Amino acid sequence: MGIRTSSPTLEAVEIKVIMPLLAWILLFSLVGGALSVLAAAVYLLLSENLRARVLPHLVSFAIGALLGAAFLGLLPHALQGPGIDDFHGLTGTVLLGLLGFFLLEKLVLWRHCHASDCEVHAGEHAPTQTAAGTLILVGDGIHNFVDGILIGGAFITDIHLGIVTSLAVASHEIPQEVGDFAVLLHSGYSRARAFMFNLLASLTTLLGGLLAYYALKDALAVVPYVLAVAAASFIYIAVADLIPGLHRRTEVLATVGQLALITAGVMVIYVTHAWLH
Repeated sequence: MGIRTSSPTLEAVEIKVIMPLLAWILLFSLVGGALSVLAAAVYLLLSENLRARVLPHLVSFAIGALLGAAFLGLLPHALQGPGIDDFHGLTGTVLLGLLGFFLLEKLVLWRHCHASDCEVHAGEHAPTQTAAGTLILVGDGIHNFVDGILIGGAFITDIHLGIVTSLAVASHEIPQEVGDFAVLLHSGYSRARAFMFNLLASLTTLLGGLLAYYALKDALAVVPYVLAVAAASFIYIAVADLIPGLHRRTEVLATVGQLALITAGVMVIYVTHAWLH
């Protein structure tokens, strides 16, 4: 009888140890993803007129934040990933990612265009802008998924490290999520749809946390390439979809303002990244 009762006791102990760790990972993955979206959603509470005046400036800021996140955050971490000794493989992944997002945007355009009725160059809500919104959600989902993997890995190392990492991810995501909202609204999304889709994209953090918990070693081997694809997404959106819109205004003061806000976006990512490290 002693042998029979000891096995359930050991199983109970194992569950007691394992389940809280998984609960910590899921809880703080949610904090790292959804909380930053909720904080950034304050922008959606502004009046329509104020949002219309602020939006062009936020688009410029978003360009800087996207490029800063890609070149100062995602790519350096990808190049420093575990077991990475073939930089050509990573840069090739970025190149393939750029081409892939070009094809994805084409598919979005083809879906919205017909032989005799194409609105590619018509109005504020043209399909190219709709495509930008789709791509930002794809890139954000990938980025949040990777954040979940990092949070899960930190918790597996140490619970305190996991908490600190989760809060750091949330604070780093807020300025980027504000930029994402700007892109989504610029792409023709309503405030409600922008909030709903951005919140859904943030929930991929939970999937990343689960993957880290159940298959950490395999996930870490893939992370650098996932980061490279996310970087390709951000670069493509900034360069192909957002920057051309800034060229509609050629006045010197407008250009200086755009450059200042792009620089501000880059600096926010740089300072945040440096502070976290």
